[in-house]
Amino acid sequence: MSTDATVTPAVSEPTPRSKALLATAALAVLLTAADTYVVVLALEEMMSGVGLGIDQLQRAAPIVSGFLLGYIAVLPLIGRLSDLVSRQRVLLWCLVLFGLGSVVTALAVDLPVIVGGRVIQGIGGGGLVPATLALVADLLPRGRRGVALGMVSAVQEIGAVIGPLLGAAVLAFWSWRAIFWLNAGAAVVLALVIAVLGRGAPTGEPLRLGARSRWVARVGWIAGALGTAVVMLALWAPEKLTSNVTYGPPFVPYEGYTSRLITPIGFWGLGLLAGFVVLTAPVWWPRLRAVDVFGAALLTGALACVVWTFATADSSEQVMSDSGVWLLPVAGVLLVGYVVRHLTAKQPLIERGVLTGRVPAALLVSFLVGTALVAVVVEIPVLARLTMTNSQTTAAFVLLRFLVAVPIGALVGGLLLRRIGPAFVAAPGLVLAGGAIVVMSGWRSGALSDLVISTLVLLVAGFGIGLAIAPVNDAALADAPESAHGVTSALVVVGRMMGMVVGLALLTAVGLHRFSTEMQKVDRPNAQTVRDAGVVQVHTVFIGAGVAALVAAAIALFFLGRSVIAARDVADPLES
Repeated sequence: MSTDATVTPAVSEPTPRSKALLATAALAVLLTAADTYVVVLALEEMMSGVGLGIDQLQRAAPIVSGFLLGYIAVLPLIGRLSDLVSRQRVLLWCLVLFGLGSVVTALAVDLPVIVGGRVIQGIGGGGLVPATLALVADLLPRGRRGVALGMVSAVQEIGAVIGPLLGAAVLAFWSWRAIFWLNAGAAVVLALVIAVLGRGAPTGEPLRLGARSRWVARVGWIAGALGTAVVMLALWAPEKLTSNVTYGPPFVPYEGYTSRLITPIGFWGLGLLAGFVVLTAPVWWPRLRAVDVFGAALLTGALACVVWTFATADSSEQVMSDSGVWLLPVAGVLLVGYVVRHLTAKQPLIERGVLTGRVPAALLVSFLVGTALVAVVVEIPVLARLTMTNSQTTAAFVLLRFLVAVPIGALVGGLLLRRIGPAFVAAPGLVLAGGAIVVMSGWRSGALSDLVISTLVLLVAGFGIGLAIAPVNDAALADAPESAHGVTSALVVVGRMMGMVVGLALLTAVGLHRFSTEMQKVDRPNAQTVRDAGVVQVHTVFIGAGVAALVAAAIALFFLGRSVIAARDVADPLES
């Protein structure tokens, strides 16, 4: 039985159909990027929908961190898959997963189900990004990718702007569940468009299945469709059925449980889905085996442990969650296991020759950019509430000045790549951002009320960070083998997202230490002294974020300007 051959189409002039496919993929990235932020305003209603009170905010953290977990953890796996099958197929299935996750979230009435739906959404949404970035590299040659990469980067960041606005608009007329029904509908439309545009595109060598295997696989697909429908029906639990004497008993939870899935009908649906997985194994197993499924499991597990450790922590009181005491050692063991696997496997998850040239530097810059970006996103609203307003809405509008500038910078950065190398686009942008963030570290009461100065500084910071995004992707893709554009793009995104998770946690740790030090100086704490200590904590985080941006600027200047196409023959650093 053969597996899919690596799909590395020769770069030629993009056709109208390929341009339309790229534009559709960018819209899909925008949809999922907006969903990352859409729960900001809807979280309180979502908590109520699954039986949590406002005083149980910590228990609701997985609603947010579940999406982040799915988004980051499987990125290398999906990126590698997109190198072995067509980008269109990966985009299509990622949209299917995102849509299914949206439906599960919309129907959820208990916490585990809503978290599960968010994880599925995150897997689908995260996988769209490396596949789209790799599609840019497929369609355009080196030196001509800047504008396209800038546009993809820009739509990613626009999500941070329109996500909360979309959530507010929907909540003004409907419930929070409508947000996810709209997500599902949009995912269906985009998936149909990609299916049509991708028709006739190369998909790799088809699997050669015997007649019996084809028949079994068809039965499996039917079981999968039925299982999905039955599970959705169990989650929906329409009153006309549940209150019926004849049809109601299958919807009654087993004794001691309340979940709609722990019911006869729920188990029927899950059983059908299990049958789907088993019966279609001849279709999906060869592809996973070619991806190095064992290495993917090790790396996915390590990333999941790290993300869960920091993303579920109460940032106002702790750096990592209580479970981090054992999750981080597990992550270390899994990471060591992956390195051993990488060195010994015939075809490792991350192809040998990927982590050479400018790719390692691009990953480090991406990590630091993510740290600087998230520090501003998190701390500016906090500073606004400490120094100028008690209104969360007003604080959000202060942050909007920064968020609007990031996609503009990303687009301009892509345009500048036509004439200037990535080092000389990213480095000046990060110097601007680092300088502006350091200026923020001196803001005290009244600084944000000075509309002209504060707006200028926030715009410069956002624009500078945006400038660096496309050049980092461009440098990494230029030095990566053509057969590994998908996994390379995934690693760049992972680097940035880990910077947002881990980098912020480290800065928060230093900030909390400064907060405690300031409070120890006060004999009789009151509201004002607590507020002043909180401002010191925010300033500390800003100083760290500014330094991160300036260090990233130095790395970009010295290491992203030298194209190392000959790095194909350089030994993989992991082999050293």
